[in-house]
Amino acid sequence: MDYEALKTRQRAERDKYPVNLGVRVHRALSWLNRAEQCEDEDARFVFLWIAFNAAYANEIADRDRDPEQKVFGQFLKKLVDLDQSDVLYNLIWTEFSKSIRVLLDNQFVYQPFWDFHNGVVEEGEWKTQFERAKVAANKALGAHNTNAVLSIVLSRMYTLRNQLIHGGATWNSSVNREQLRDCSAFLGKLVPFIIQLMMDNPNTLWGDAAYPVMDAS
Repeated sequence: MDYEALKTRQRAERDKYPVNLGVRVHRALSWLNRAEQCEDEDARFVFLWIAFNAAYANEIADRDRDPEQKVFGQFLKKLVDLDQSDVLYNLIWTEFSKSIRVLLDNQFVYQPFWDFHNGVVEEGEWKTQFERAKVAANKALGAHNTNAVLSIVLSRMYTLRNQLIHGGATWNSSVNREQLRDCSAFLGKLVPFIIQLMMDNPNTLWGDAAYPVMDAS
């Protein structure tokens, strides 16, 4: 599924969507369209992340912020439960298993590593957390726990997102090309499928859209 196919379907069905779903899908498709036009890898990743956020309508929380993390976990669980054709499973275990393992072993997309360099935590603390996180990730991979792996992978991608959005990286930098290409490729498959799942299940409770369209009067 790409933007054109999804947009054609959305135009045919949008009058039947609940208002909040209609807003989410419309916004997500607009950013997916922009992402697909990009030749710039940095911009493509950013636009794909905005498309993802438009569908989800919330940010991935820091893993220590339980309330937001639980909400995000519920969203992922909903996606996995609705995925009757096991597309998410195949993305993780077939198409991107190697790049996911590389990403999970990359300290530069692990937020506590940067917390240490910013003086927030001790060196031993971040290293211990990193090893525990790798054990948990490998356990989830070994158990084919799609929901858990998605949550971990997207949390790592959120750190990469922060590096770009907050000016913590150089445009077209050689130091982050591999993880940026892998993350863009993964999001490029994940985001269209999320939009498709939402359109397949219009009566699912997706929740209120963030920043709803308001009458200026």
